[in-house]
Amino acid sequence: MAVGVTAGSITNELGAPSFVHSFFSTISAHCEPDGWGSQFPHLMNELYQGHLPHGNALRALDELRLAKATLGKLPPSAVVWDIENRQARPPWGNNIASHITSLGNYTSSGRDVFDVLERALAASAQERRDAVLQ
Repeated sequence: MAVGVTAGSITNELGAPSFVHSFFSTISAHCEPDGWGSQFPHLMNELYQGHLPHGNALRALDELRLAKATLGKLPPSAVVWDIENRQARPPWGNNIASHITSLGNYTSSGRDVFDVLERALAASAQERRDAVLQ
């Protein structure tokens, strides 16, 4: 079963639970030297945990954009599959699609996860509807 993000009446699929965990693990590992949620509390401690109040959506959007800028400087091979088990590797190993040139264009099923989340967070703020990750 796939994980999706819902803001108002719109739900967008992000990917398998392991992929979504990897996405957030990669953000934390490369952007939060003091641990999970230390730099991006709204993104990591609210949205990732399943519920982001709409009043924090713009803050989470800023955090997401900072994470994207940082990860955009790193090669796809720097992915962290599981922050609790840094030895774990993605099921695709080193067989990375050619259109993925950095961790800043992380994709699932051909859709850029950053873009999907940016649209959802913007909609959450605009529509004043909480964002839900499930």
